[in-house]
Amino acid sequence: MVWLAWRPLRCGSSSAEAPATKTEDEFLLLIPVTAFGVGTWQVQRRKWKLQLIAELESRVMAEPMPLPADPVELKNLEYRPVKGRGHFDQSKELYMMPRTMVDPAREAGRLSSAAESGDYVVTPFHCTELGITILVNRGFVPRKKVNPDTRYKGQVEREVELVGMVRLTEARKPFVPENNPERKQWHYRDLEAMARLTGAESIFIDADFKTTVPGGPIGGQTRATLRKEHLQCIITWYGLCFLSRTPGIMV
Repeated sequence: MVWLAWRPLRCGSSSAEAPATKTEDEFLLLIPVTAFGVGTWQVQRRKWKLQLIAELESRVMAEPMPLPADPVELKNLEYRPVKGRGHFDQSKELYMMPRTMVDPAREAGRLSSAAESGDYVVTPFHCTELGITILVNRGFVPRKKVNPDTRYKGQVEREVELVGMVRLTEARKPFVPENNPERKQWHYRDLEAMARLTGAESIFIDADFKTTVPGGPIGGQTRATLRKEHLQCIITWYGLCFLSRTPGIMV
C-alpha cells in the first residue's frame, strides 16, 4: 500500500529545514525511476497477455479437427476442438471433484458458474476410426447424481459423434488434495495415472455442450479464460511515478 502525506511549509519558523543529503536525494530519485520501469514492464506484459488471449480465442472458436492418435501431437493442441466417432465404456467412470457447473447456455457468449456442487464424469471412449481408447470429461452432474444408477437414461450405449476440446495433464496446485485412484476420486488431471487405471491412452478431451443428453452429464465444462489485470497495474505504477515527483507529496 502506498501512503501519501503532505509536507507543509514551515511559515514563520525561525529555524530552517536541514538540506537533504545526497543519500536521501538518490533514494527519492530511485522511487520514480523504479515505478516507471515497472509500469513499462507491465505495458509489455499487457501486450503479451492480449496476444495470448487472442490466440486462445482463435483456437477455441476453430472448427473441430479429426482427433490425432499421437499424444505428442496433442501437446500443441490444448483447447483445440477435435472430433471422432466411438462409444463409451460406462463401467470405468472416474469422478473429478468437487466442481461447480459451467453453464454456457445461461448467458449468450459468456460462461457462468452455478452454485450447486457436484462432479465431472470422466469416461473411457473407444474411438472406432483410430482403434484407441481415450478419456472424455462428459461433463457435470450434481452430487446426488454421481452414482450412475441414478442417471441410467444418460448412459449412452450407442456409437456417437463426439466433439470436445483437448486438455493436457496438470500438476497438483497448493492446498488441492491428492487424487484417490482406488476410490475413482480425482481432484486434478493426472493423465498418466487415469490412463493406467482405465486402460486408455493418456489423451483427454472435454466434451462440448452439444454432446449433452437428457439425464446425462452436462457438457461444455471447459473454462478457457485468462485474467486481464495489467491495465490496472500500469495505471498504479505510472501514477506512483507521477506522484513521487510531484512537489509537496511524499511517498
